[in-house]
Amino acid sequence: MKPSDLFSEDSNCWRHSLATYMCPLIDCANYYRALYHAIVAARKSIFIAGWDIDSRIDLLRGDEANAVEAPVNICELLAWKARQNPDLRIYLLRWDSSLAFFSNREIWAKEVWEEQCPDNVQVCLDDTIPMGGSQHQKIVVIDDELAFNGGMDIAWCRWDTRKHEFNDPRRNDTEGPYGPIHDVQVMVAGPVVLEFAKLLRWRWKLAANACDKAISAPQTSQELPASWPHFCEPLAHNIPCAIARTIPFMDAVEPAQEVRHMLLDLIHAAEEFIYIENQFASREEIAEALNQQLKRKPQLKVLVVSSYEPKGTMECEAYWAGRIDFKNIVENGVRPDRIRITHSSAQPGSGDAALKRIHSKLMTIDDRYLVIGSSNFSNRSMTLDTECDLIFAADSEPQRAAIAHLRNDLLAEHTSLSIAQVERILQQAQCIDGLLQAKSNNQYHLSEVNDHKFTDQTWQDVLAPISDPEEPLVPPLPLPDGSHLNLPNPRKKTLVIGSVLMLFVLLAGVVLAANHYISWFNSENLSAFLEQARGTSMALPTVLILYVVGGLFFFPVTVMSLAVAAVFGPIWGPIYGMSGALTSAAVMFWGGEKLGDRGLRKLGGHKVQKVDEAFSKSGVIGVATIRLLPIAPYSLVNLVAGISSIKLLPFLLGTFLGMLPPMIAKGLVGDSLSDLATNPSTRSITYLAIGILIWVGVIVLSRHFARKLQSRDVKA
Repeated sequence: MKPSDLFSEDSNCWRHSLATYMCPLIDCANYYRALYHAIVAARKSIFIAGWDIDSRIDLLRGDEANAVEAPVNICELLAWKARQNPDLRIYLLRWDSSLAFFSNREIWAKEVWEEQCPDNVQVCLDDTIPMGGSQHQKIVVIDDELAFNGGMDIAWCRWDTRKHEFNDPRRNDTEGPYGPIHDVQVMVAGPVVLEFAKLLRWRWKLAANACDKAISAPQTSQELPASWPHFCEPLAHNIPCAIARTIPFMDAVEPAQEVRHMLLDLIHAAEEFIYIENQFASREEIAEALNQQLKRKPQLKVLVVSSYEPKGTMECEAYWAGRIDFKNIVENGVRPDRIRITHSSAQPGSGDAALKRIHSKLMTIDDRYLVIGSSNFSNRSMTLDTECDLIFAADSEPQRAAIAHLRNDLLAEHTSLSIAQVERILQQAQCIDGLLQAKSNNQYHLSEVNDHKFTDQTWQDVLAPISDPEEPLVPPLPLPDGSHLNLPNPRKKTLVIGSVLMLFVLLAGVVLAANHYISWFNSENLSAFLEQARGTSMALPTVLILYVVGGLFFFPVTVMSLAVAAVFGPIWGPIYGMSGALTSAAVMFWGGEKLGDRGLRKLGGHKVQKVDEAFSKSGVIGVATIRLLPIAPYSLVNLVAGISSIKLLPFLLGTFLGMLPPMIAKGLVGDSLSDLATNPSTRSITYLAIGILIWVGVIVLSRHFARKLQSRDVKA
């Protein structure tokens, strides 16, 4: 029986095919490099499906980025390519959104792509997945002749080299620096590419309700396709392969659990050595299958390489707590030297341990099967997420040698050994212990995981069904005709609008609470309060505190300025008022800056980027112009300025220059109002009229000045 005879369509795979050429791409720097050159060479079509497609990601970095002519940023590259060849069609299928990943995903992705790219670049946010699931396939097809599949997205926190240097300055994306990360993608050419082309068109039609690009003619030549990166040497030729999917319960779609059945069949076929790289290990069904096969085959050994330190409570209590159960099941009744779940880390000469995060989803069964895909050993990957694995079967000795070489190459990376050393250790009876004993403090090595360090599993029963569900979080709703309606994840726009509404409700609640509990905070009581402070050493501190508190509650700055002028007169009133206004501006600017880094900037997306650019270009003059024109609440302008890239001192200088004329006018008006109330006379009425005229004049001249500046910028 040939290894490829295990493949059974509509059972453990969707399609059984052939890869004329196969080349694994280990770690993201290699994948992004190959993807970049394949995109540059594209002539007809580009299909990209991913959990994320982040427009801000640079595919090439460092000296490599400086050595090429085409843009290295993915959005700029695709826009450049689309304009260069208007007949080229580009399709981007990205998972819509999830509240759980709001903090590290590009919220306004579709708007950015559509704004920066021509019409032959089409973007679809996939919102067809049942609630709790995700679009997790990571597939790229170029000209229907070249395909990529595996664990890597074009996303933040993916890029790294095979060296996994402890402090690599290039490992820094838009959300900030991150630690070492390991992943695997595979590039193929030949008949199997057409199956990927069909799969992506089907997924696009399902999510976008259209696809106007026909599949190109089959690639039958034994030559490498034109889009194949010339520096990528194929590892195997004419190797049988199969595509296995997970398709969840979606409307008018037949679900598929081919990945689940394929993994169980492959484990059942194992004889000597199973090598696994996977981000998670929480699926108990897989643990039971491994345990049964270990007991069935006394010579079999299993080595798992996974991540170690969890990111957040949800991941810890769902996947790390689940891995404790997975480990207990798979090791039950089996000698410890035959099964180990490990992580790869290093201890630099100084500093904390460098923990290599494993994001790959790879498995080798002896030297006969190789799996490279998107599926984790988790509940959701088997039933709820969309997944795609590519499985290779070695029907010939050269193909078996290729799979063994890849496995040993990966083990060499994780243990800092040479491939030859790994080969020798694997021939020993205690090979797993041999791999774990090869340790050096300042080099990567394998160590057994100890998940009890991170969790006592107290919250596992509560959080695991949410983070690693097997079924949709909301069950399908029965309809009168006997069918069922599947509720998808809430769309990105729904989440954003909902967040904004919640923010407004929260703000309204704060204002109502302030009105209830701080009933004195009105213009009449404000003047009375200031009157008590006049002539004392607490006068200025009192004004500053009132402006800051008023700014936090969005209290009109004009009312406060008039009240201060009425109490302290036309000289000290504007001085105190300006001091309070600048203090409030600084506090709100700081608040906007802190919120903007993780909240407001992300929520505002590319619109905030435009405001950012406007502040950067106009500087002090721009701020002064905004202050002269009463176009937005004072506190809101301060918050937005904090989001932008303008510095605090230029912002305060612009605020001072812009507020000086109206502050003087308000000083005259406020003082005149005070005189009018206590000692009405022709003089007080005249001063009030002059103050109002000056105030109105300042506003009119400000508008005229702003229009002239705008007209000059447009002409420029």
